[in-house]
Amino acid sequence: MERYFEYGAAETEALKAKDRKLAAVIDRIGHIDRPVDTDLFESVMRCIIGQQISTKAQRTICARMEEKYGTVTPEAVASAPAEELQKLGLTFKKVDYMQDFARKVLDGSFDLDAVEHMPDEEAIAALVSLRGIGVWTAEMLLLFCLQRPDVLSFGDLAILRGMRMVYRHRKIDKKLFEKYRRRLSPYGSVASLYFWAVAGGAIPGLTDPGAK
Repeated sequence: MERYFEYGAAETEALKAKDRKLAAVIDRIGHIDRPVDTDLFESVMRCIIGQQISTKAQRTICARMEEKYGTVTPEAVASAPAEELQKLGLTFKKVDYMQDFARKVLDGSFDLDAVEHMPDEEAIAALVSLRGIGVWTAEMLLLFCLQRPDVLSFGDLAILRGMRMVYRHRKIDKKLFEKYRRRLSPYGSVASLYFWAVAGGAIPGLTDPGAK
């Protein structure tokens, strides 16, 4: 059964009270059902697999892995021959990252359960310590797997595009972004869902002032 990012009227009403422009967007779009992962290990695997390839290609490789190994577990990834994983469509570097992560989970040097209970900044730091995981990826893991409520990523180009479109700015620099991030806290994750929707064309006719 597919799960979606959990939010409701409490979050949207709080955002609407803080920001009238975002309020108009929320009223126009309505509730957003955004699928989320439930397993942090599998979510990290999918993130590594998806680097620099299309979503369709990522899904194809993930499906091949599930067909080959069933549930994608640390044991399955760590014990698989590297060449076997590469034949599923993975680069040597991605296989190296995936197996390194799987081994760290198995030997206890990376504690999945501990990360799930860390504050956001500590969880991001822990995830970034993994080979192949950067800050943006860690932030997406917090939002789309751990369902943290206050993730608004400056490193996400679609979020910046959505913010330009909503607030009618030609550019969102770090200082301006931080102003909005503070305003939309502690429900930055829900705001992110709406900025992504706007960037994807959810409101016909709404243009990007920063587009060349």
